Amino acid sequence: MIYMLDTADLNAITQAVDLYPIAGVTTNPSIIAKENRPFKAILLDIREVIGRERMLHAQVMGKDARTMLKEAQALRELDPQIIVKVPVTTQGLKAMKLIHAQGIRITATAILTPQQALMAAVAGAEFLAPYVNRLDNICGDGTAVAADMVQLIENYQLDAKVLAASFKNIQQVHKVALAGVQSVTIAPDLMEQLLVHP
Repeated sequence: MIYMLDTADLNAITQAVDLYPIAGVTTNPSIIAKENRPFKAILLDIREVIGRERMLHAQVMGKDARTMLKEAQALRELDPQIIVKVPVTTQGLKAMKLIHAQGIRITATAILTPQQALMAAVAGAEFLAPYVNRLDNICGDGTAVAADMVQLIENYQLDAKVLAASFKNIQQVHKVALAGVQSVTIAPDLMEQLLVHP
């Protein structure tokens, strides 16, 4: 299992890196916005805390493929090791092909179906991020979607990993782990709860 922390809070990141087997940090636009500081400064500060050996994921904001590509290039200039998060939309898939061709690592995000994940993996995404809790909230089954994604990766021997995201409780994390998901990204408060038992 690859554990990642889903936050831009430097104090939480510092504590988690010290205590837990954290392989990286994931961010998104809403997480970044909560910090009320410049985007670039936040990413550079996170990199300083986690070091070069851990992964850092940051998301593009553009709506069309060319804009996403330019943003991905700018992120790589800021941090050559960055993994660029791209939403799985039609333009996002086009962007993934362009970004992948430049050797930039990709996390496909905002995934709600196994077929979105499969197409993203074929387009060059290294990580595939299903929104587990969001699916559960709309009467879907986030764990089943993540499990299907794992099966598709195995079926086609793709060089990709499921990075399950959007958790609200430990049971969701436990279920995706049982389903064979290779990685999870978890908010700091839930990371602490993974070790708690009454």
